Amino acid sequence: MNRETLPQRKKLPHEIPPWVQLGTRHFITINCEKRDADILCREPTATALLESATFYEQIGRWYMWLMMIMPDHLHFIATFDLQRGVRPIVRAWKSYQAAKLSINWQSDFFEHRLRNDKEYEEKTHYVRMNPVRKGLVQTTEEWPFVMDRIRMIEQT
Repeated sequence: MNRETLPQRKKLPHEIPPWVQLGTRHFITINCEKRDADILCREPTATALLESATFYEQIGRWYMWLMMIMPDHLHFIATFDLQRGVRPIVRAWKSYQAAKLSINWQSDFFEHRLRNDKEYEEKTHYVRMNPVRKGLVQTTEEWPFVMDRIRMIEQT
């Protein structure tokens, strides 16, 4: 099937409106170009992705609340440096991972600003349950490719 004949996904703007408050959480999904491929959950790729997310946090690009790496995509909930913006930060991170780990990403990403605690809790549950829904594990605790600061905070 020719790609040009397929419906094309609309590109959504990722600019942060000036009224968005500092500390706002964003839900991000990044897909590999080839869906249904087991690319991201192989070592050393999975560990490198988690380590680079931690590095981006250390240099002040984002605060990572939750990152779930799946075989062909990843989800995360993060608070971004609003001066730099969501789009430039995510694009730079994707670009670095593509070059370093030879990952072919889809050209863009999905972003949703979490407007309240209810949305935050819904997306957190959705992200945590992803490997269970896909039949990869029986419980969320079994999945190794995750950074879950929310659970760490809840357990203290």
